[in-house]
Amino acid sequence: MKKREATMSSQNPERKQSLVGWDSHLSRIFLLLLFVVSAQGLTPNPEACLVFSSVNGSSISCQPPAQIPHSLPADTIFLAVEFFNLTQLPADFLQGVPNLQELHLSSNQLEDFSPKFLLPVPQLKVLDLTRNSLTGLFPGFFRVSAALCTLVLKGNQLKFLEASWLHGLKALRHLDLSENKLHSLPPGLLENFTDLLTLDLSNNQLQTLPPDLLRGPLNLERLHLEGNRLQVLGEGLLAPQPKLRYLFLNDNRLASVAAGAFRGLQKLDMLDLSNNLLTTVPTGLWTSLGKAARNLKDGFDISNNPWVCDQNLADLYRWLVANENKMFFRNHTRCAGPEALKGQTLLAAAESH
Repeated sequence: MKKREATMSSQNPERKQSLVGWDSHLSRIFLLLLFVVSAQGLTPNPEACLVFSSVNGSSISCQPPAQIPHSLPADTIFLAVEFFNLTQLPADFLQGVPNLQELHLSSNQLEDFSPKFLLPVPQLKVLDLTRNSLTGLFPGFFRVSAALCTLVLKGNQLKFLEASWLHGLKALRHLDLSENKLHSLPPGLLENFTDLLTLDLSNNQLQTLPPDLLRGPLNLERLHLEGNRLQVLGEGLLAPQPKLRYLFLNDNRLASVAAGAFRGLQKLDMLDLSNNLLTTVPTGLWTSLGKAARNLKDGFDISNNPWVCDQNLADLYRWLVANENKMFFRNHTRCAGPEALKGQTLLAAAESH
């Protein structure tokens, strides 16, 4: 996989703001706690969690070698228990903290939870379960989690999903299922997530997507499908998402894209189709892209595909010439055939067409 430019990578600054910035928020909390301890001239106890109290409530961060507390302050609003080799947490671990809003349990070895684990925290807004060993959840786990906005299940061992696992999530805006082992997705997975803004399914093993995948969300802005095994992008998958701004389809096995696949994407700022198996694209594919002043303002990438530079690319040629200022990795966007044009840049072929 080629090294990606910052603006076209799934690791770009916009993506690093991530799912509502919970990662940076944790860093700020941690640094603030250290600053408070230092300012008071105290030596931190390595076996104690860092605790910061404010008018809004207590924020607690626990990392080894600290000891995980058996009880928490009643006003706890932020809790991070990370980098422990925990396989389970007690069913009543969150008992007594009804105002908890953020829970970060990343980088443990958590395998499952009690069905009652989240019942004491109905105000929870952020749940981060990154890099654990979860193979599944169960219906009803989120039955009191109507306030949850961000759910991060990145880097677990999920091979399949059931729509019922996510029932109860009524305010979800950011869903990260990346870096699992998902082979397929169930129909109706997102049908109740009308407020979803970000969906990250990158770096799984998805070969196909259910046609109704995006028929629930009404305002999706970011869709990450990179790093899967998708072979075809169909006609209607993206149609329900006219407000989509960032679309990552790179590093798949796409050999076919339907002519109307991008129809209706009126606000797309960035498109990444690099590192696929595209040899040609149908006439009309690009009709709706790159026309408005804002459209594709952050660029597009179609590099490292085996393009066959013949008359079948005439429509793409015209579109490239009109939008060349938005094109990334021009030198890596080359003809694989016919023999006479092999190795020539696609843009040069377009300009000489």
